[in-house]
Amino acid sequence: MRSCILSASLLLGACGAASSQPALPAGTKVDRLLVDKSDRVLIAFAGNREVVRYTGIRFGDAPQGHKQFEGDERTPEGRYTINGRNPKSAYHLSLRISYPNAADRAYAKARGRSPGGDIFIHGQPNAWPGPAIARDWTDGCIALSNAEIKQLWDIVPDGIPITIRP
Repeated sequence: MRSCILSASLLLGACGAASSQPALPAGTKVDRLLVDKSDRVLIAFAGNREVVRYTGIRFGDAPQGHKQFEGDERTPEGRYTINGRNPKSAYHLSLRISYPNAADRAYAKARGRSPGGDIFIHGQPNAWPGPAIARDWTDGCIALSNAEIKQLWDIVPDGIPITIRP
């Protein structure tokens, strides 16, 4: 009986880690991203057509409000670009967001603070053995499941715009 419960638990855990996203045609590329923090959704578009939608995304430990300073645990809001990628990140793949922009730097500088940086869309920590963490946990980044970030990694070229709405 105990081994049946353990087997069922392992099976359910494996199901939770699987991506619910449909497969996309080979060579699919998108030209912009939209993140809505209040709806916890990231949508990738090609032209005016929605290509894929990721729901239940996770943010920094303080998810409400625009990132202003290093260490505030907030996720930026506004218009940025995807300006790089790191296949050897401490998290399963990562796409760099161009935060801070000139306005972010000026705001922080006027207050004698650093705006911070290193904001990414990424997967789960590489050492994390379980399914996607089901709470806000980053230092201001946008977290997806590993399957979702792999799909996004494949369809997002560097240089595309990303809008992050409150």
